[in-house]
Amino acid sequence: MDGADRDDRLRAAAFEYMRSLMARSGGIVTRQELESFVFEGQRFPLIERQRGIRKAAGHDVAISFLTIFVPNPELRPYDDWIDEDGFVHYKWMGTDPRSAVNRAMRRAIETRKPLVYFVGVAPGVFEPIFPVWIVDEDPAGHEFIVAADEALRDVATPGVFLTEPDRLRHREYVEAVVKRRLHQPFFRRDVIAAYTSRCALCRLGHPELLDAAHIKRDVEGGPPVVTNGMAMCAIHHRAFDANLLGIRPNYVIEVARKIRDERDGPTLRHALQGLHEAPLAVLPRRPESRPDPVLLEERYERFLRAG
Repeated sequence: MDGADRDDRLRAAAFEYMRSLMARSGGIVTRQELESFVFEGQRFPLIERQRGIRKAAGHDVAISFLTIFVPNPELRPYDDWIDEDGFVHYKWMGTDPRSAVNRAMRRAIETRKPLVYFVGVAPGVFEPIFPVWIVDEDPAGHEFIVAADEALRDVATPGVFLTEPDRLRHREYVEAVVKRRLHQPFFRRDVIAAYTSRCALCRLGHPELLDAAHIKRDVEGGPPVVTNGMAMCAIHHRAFDANLLGIRPNYVIEVARKIRDERDGPTLRHALQGLHEAPLAVLPRRPESRPDPVLLEERYERFLRAG
């Protein structure tokens, strides 16, 4: 019983640690922070160096798993994906169902223990999704099925059947909440990779300070695809969202006149005013990953209307 109690305490402490980190950083954590977690007086890394699934000695249930960041999507070792019902499909480690870490993930199904899913969004930087639950597995596809929401977890519970109205409400819920929660980390990862971990406007190269800015906001139906995003540092993302700067369909930056007319210190001059009429500093190497001109035109017109 003490082992089970300790495992529950560990998960609760890990989740609280994660919340505190994310509150300070705007939603991301670093590898160093995850490796520095201390539980009941002992260092307890929350991720592994050499494998994607974290199973600690003395614990038979995995506590976390991760999708690594790879700059070139074609070189990713595993193809983790989200299905139309909002479930994540996460690949086994290797193909041996009897490996210790795959058994630890399977035990999470049996015990219904919550885990953390770390999505790599830049080198050494992750966006945590938690709590999540392993609810099933597909042995033929060598993958586990992950619910990132209690509603999805309960739908996947054996013996729970939905009426047709329930199914409709569930589908609407998935579209409105679950997919958005899941898609954001993957969107951030893919956008930051496309921009080689640099701000599109100023070339700032610290990925922990970068966001994936939507051209067309997700609440307006903007798709979570690279062509609807740009990597931006926090100040330029805020300015873009506030219509203090716009980006023309030809990838030229325009700063609002009210900002250009202000007189203030060097931050205003260099971070905003100095960008007026400049081309984007960074664009994806692949033309098919560059911002969609149609979406940019729509967003630029909003910027003009804002004055």
